[in-house]
Amino acid sequence: MASTALPAADLLPVGPSANLAYRMVRGIGIPLLRLCFNFDVSGRENLPRSGNYVVIANHLNWLDEFALLYLFPVEPRLHFLADPTILVTRKFQWWLVRTTGGYVPVVRERHGDISLFKHVDRCLAVGGAVAIFPEGNYGPAEGGLMAFHKGFAHFAIKAGVPVIPVGLSGTKDLWFRKRVQVVIGKAISTTGQDPAALTELAFDRVKDLMPVYTETGGRKLLRKQLTHLF
Repeated sequence: MASTALPAADLLPVGPSANLAYRMVRGIGIPLLRLCFNFDVSGRENLPRSGNYVVIANHLNWLDEFALLYLFPVEPRLHFLADPTILVTRKFQWWLVRTTGGYVPVVRERHGDISLFKHVDRCLAVGGAVAIFPEGNYGPAEGGLMAFHKGFAHFAIKAGVPVIPVGLSGTKDLWFRKRVQVVIGKAISTTGQDPAALTELAFDRVKDLMPVYTETGGRKLLRKQLTHLF
């Protein structure tokens, strides 16, 4: 297959097991993250110990995905929704995606496409975990939270898996050794929930979890490079 071709999502290796490439990327990436940023993490006791789930978080920049990969267990493998039409123009990211397989393709122009629901449902059905940023895009500023789309709620309710809310602060603008705050909330049960109510509850939960952002003074080394790294 040509490197610029979009893959058939059904052929991507979604599932709970972490392949060797995924473990290697984590093994290299996590020490690099710890070197570059100062992570202040609360709520580690809320990390799931068994079963699969849907993770939701506010979204500010590229570091959000890597922070979740760093914090959540290696298995069940965490899958992100990503736009392959953008990835194919970014060779390094595309190589990571194709190698690790921890993603479900979402073409932005096809929101509402039933195939997306099939792919996410399949990932959860076979035991994989899914991470979704319900705002659907980067938030405009630290401390702000845009309205949530209901997709994550539909997926979690249909699969009968809990929703794990996460609040992030400090990832919008990045520099070397910047403090990044992450708060992991208690799991939200989907039993007896409907999508609208679950979406509203999850929005309130993430908003409550988001730490207050305070920008520190001093030198901001590699600010431009790290903010726009991906």
